[in-house]
Amino acid sequence: MELYDRLIAKQATLSVIGLGYVGLPIAVAFAKKLQVIGYDSNTAKVAQYMAGRDATGEVGDDVLAQSTLRFSADATALAEAEFHIVAVPTPVYADHSPDLRPLRSASETLGKYLRAGSIVVYESTVYPGVTEEICVPILERESNLVCGRDFFVGYSPERINPGDRAHRLESIIKIVSGMDEATLDTVARVYELVVYAGVHRAPTIRVAEAAKVIENSQRDINIAFMNELSLIFDRMGIDTKDVLAAAGTKWNFLQFYPGLVGGHCIGVDPYYLTYKAEELGYASQVILAGRRINDGMGKYVAERVIDALFAQGVSVGEAKIAILGLTFKENCPDTRNTRVTDIIEELRRHGIRPPVCDPVADAAEARAHYGLELVPLTAIADMDAVIIAVAHEAFRDLDAEKLSALYGPRCRLLADIKGILNRGEMEAAGYTYWRL
Repeated sequence: MELYDRLIAKQATLSVIGLGYVGLPIAVAFAKKLQVIGYDSNTAKVAQYMAGRDATGEVGDDVLAQSTLRFSADATALAEAEFHIVAVPTPVYADHSPDLRPLRSASETLGKYLRAGSIVVYESTVYPGVTEEICVPILERESNLVCGRDFFVGYSPERINPGDRAHRLESIIKIVSGMDEATLDTVARVYELVVYAGVHRAPTIRVAEAAKVIENSQRDINIAFMNELSLIFDRMGIDTKDVLAAAGTKWNFLQFYPGLVGGHCIGVDPYYLTYKAEELGYASQVILAGRRINDGMGKYVAERVIDALFAQGVSVGEAKIAILGLTFKENCPDTRNTRVTDIIEELRRHGIRPPVCDPVADAAEARAHYGLELVPLTAIADMDAVIIAVAHEAFRDLDAEKLSALYGPRCRLLADIKGILNRGEMEAAGYTYWRL
């Protein structure tokens, strides 16, 4: 009986390695159809999941508690599975070069327990060639098995969009690939069990890897263009959002908007592509130019707010500024690679220590990673300026009256980075309003 048939008959088990924002939804989805082991080396995270608490918010406590998914922080459990999905993070170092340590570590761990006849599918974002040139040799070394004879590999890049309730694993077409036709067919059929939108069969693993890394690079470049426009139009005294609303009436105008670009995908993936390009002797121009613009927006926001306060007679040494939002995107607790910290760091460089409020962010993560103690909105008062840095639904409900409780008598500057509030209403209420 083939591996796919044994999975369906629950005579074989599927494992998911790495239970974060990507791995957990995948594991829970497959557990509705198959026997699934969810493995993560973080024992605290696994204990939390076993207690039915979903810190990612991607699955939900109720769904998690009812799932048949078997959680484990014991790597020996992987020996029970024959179809493995690796979904660990692929961050970058401070110099923006790829940090493949999580991927290497996961491959080493899996290799120790890899059984003959198994299929390993990587979902982590990488540059073309990583799966076959880096991961496969590790699996072979640790398992003493030969790829293509004893086990097989595929690649199916993740397309999870944290915090997005419309575009879910089930409703997004999944790219799948395999080292040969038989592996590709099995990988495709397995993913079709949970991805109702269907799969796209890429001709090679390298094509699938390349497709993933350009998806977010494309978004990054387009957002960088919007950010550059906002820098230009601000100097002209023109509202960028008004310009985009007008231009957006054309049928083929792309709907992108200025903002901070962080997170573990858009702000990271382009560096994987440019790193490989440089290895091959090509120095990226457009991609890295976009990265430079986007990475500089936090500093720009802080400086723009300080200049606006100075224009109203508030010196830097006296300025009181609060920040609403810390996560890398709206309605998501994930603070990894958030660029809001760039605003905070620039304000601190000027001697300003802003209180930060985020009702969605993981407070423990904010404390551990950034040394920040998040405060409730009710604790913010007597401010000269408030920066709404993240477009959480909780902040969209703020109106002029609710915001007034945050300010002192001296100045009421409102920097609404994503433009979630009504400019006319804010200005009519006496606020000095600015947005990208």
